Amino acid sequence: MRKALSLVTRALVLTIILAACGASTIETSSAPGVDLPPTTADEFEVHLATLEKPAVVNVWASWCLPCRAEAPLLNAAFEKYGSELVFIGIDVQDNQADAQAFLAEFGLEFDHFFDPKREIANHYAGLGTPITFFFGPGGELIRAHSGVVDERTLALNIDELLNLS
Repeated sequence: MRKALSLVTRALVLTIILAACGASTIETSSAPGVDLPPTTADEFEVHLATLEKPAVVNVWASWCLPCRAEAPLLNAAFEKYGSELVFIGIDVQDNQADAQAFLAEFGLEFDHFFDPKREIANHYAGLGTPITFFFGPGGELIRAHSGVVDERTLALNIDELLNLS
């Protein structure tokens, strides 16, 4: 009985997490600021090719609860390694007002792009939201991490990127 209850509990938790990552946008008040520049997968690939430093690219959305959980960690990594690495956020399946509110709430100062059709994540075969991609200089994909990136995973991947440059 206890084992069956445990399986039911795990299934319920997984369902809640998946629902949070697949939900439609939640209406919030408009945040001041400039709209995120829209981009396509082809345009983004060209942008990555011009980078002389390795890059950490995080795919997020304002409605994604796991994205909200990892935002402070990404911001701390940017503050620590922003002079050695490029940090980029890709807002997917969202709207500009909610994206601005998310950025303001978490104080995310690195560059962000708007990808309402999720072309960039799909181009790099990323599933779900959030996803964090790690690119070498010039845009070579080194690794992709689906789901919330934890401190250890982020640190290990950043160390690997720093060893490339």
